[in-house]
Amino acid sequence: MNPVLEAIFGNRTAAWVLLFLQCYGEGHALRIAKTFGFGLNMTQRQLKRLEEEGVLVSRLAGNIRLFAFNDRNPTVRNLRRLLEDELKLLPEEKVQQYSRQRQRPRKAGKVLISHG
Repeated sequence: MNPVLEAIFGNRTAAWVLLFLQCYGEGHALRIAKTFGFGLNMTQRQLKRLEEEGVLVSRLAGNIRLFAFNDRNPTVRNLRRLLEDELKLLPEEKVQQYSRQRQRPRKAGKVLISHG
């Protein structure tokens, strides 16, 4: 993680939450917390704070609250360009570790192929 991002966003959790959302488009608190090994409460606090300030918006999908960027906010559009550039600077092992996770359940009946 770029220490400058941590300084800009106030802490490491906020920076990673924003990078996660830039990478995946949307996410929920538990998924984000598990991805980075953060506490759920800290992750929820950051999401709530960012939503209250107009950076994020949320919606319910069943009983899960999904967060995404508030693209109606022109400052958020600029922020997303910065985050996209930062994602490109991450070391490849971080990209593989955090940014290539399966987000949807496997289609019913789809065969699991082992590559090992």
